[in-house]
Amino acid sequence: MRLFTVSNLFTLGNLLCGCLGIQAVLLYSDFQKAAFLLGIALILDFFDGFIARLLKESSDLGKELDSLADVVSFGVLPGFILWQMMDGSSMAYLAFLIPLFSALRLAKFNIDTRQSLSFIGLPTPANAMVIASLPLIAEQFTTVQDALSRPWVLPTYILLFSYLLISEIPLPALKFKNYSWTDNKFTYTLLILSVILLAVLQLAAIPVIVFGYILYSLIQYIRKS
Repeated sequence: MRLFTVSNLFTLGNLLCGCLGIQAVLLYSDFQKAAFLLGIALILDFFDGFIARLLKESSDLGKELDSLADVVSFGVLPGFILWQMMDGSSMAYLAFLIPLFSALRLAKFNIDTRQSLSFIGLPTPANAMVIASLPLIAEQFTTVQDALSRPWVLPTYILLFSYLLISEIPLPALKFKNYSWTDNKFTYTLLILSVILLAVLQLAAIPVIVFGYILYSLIQYIRKS
């Protein structure tokens, strides 16, 4: 069994970014550095699977390692970001529901054969991106800072998104089956819209993109029910 394949090294890089991001939050309250490291983890997480398929390195070990890395980078790190944002609040420990439900979501994903072509429940990276962007957006917009300072806003977010992580709501998987427009209309459309929104709104585009992704999925789910 090969442990240090190219794809596994990418996955370990993802895990390292998660660990360094936690350090940045706990020791320095450096949300910007934590968000940067989470972004690098996202890129590494995307390419580890791509490289595994390209180099024919796919394995059960790689799959399990990927989930373990994701728990840290997209579960524990976002949990500590929220905890630090709520520091001093009696409800701050609710933040650790995010790591717990992220772990449940990833364990469920590993054994759920329905999730080969689509996701069932919100992917952990999508949730992590929103959380990492919140303190940075709050620095730019006082209205967002005021909203996040309300005692019920972050707890409500935590409870809602903890549910979404393990929900039975199907969400389109952002994976390319091939490179044709016909087979990847949703993925291409989301990527194009995301680039436009990021250019216009910058960091504020991240929650808009993720909320739009969730809303689209909910509408499709309701229509098919």
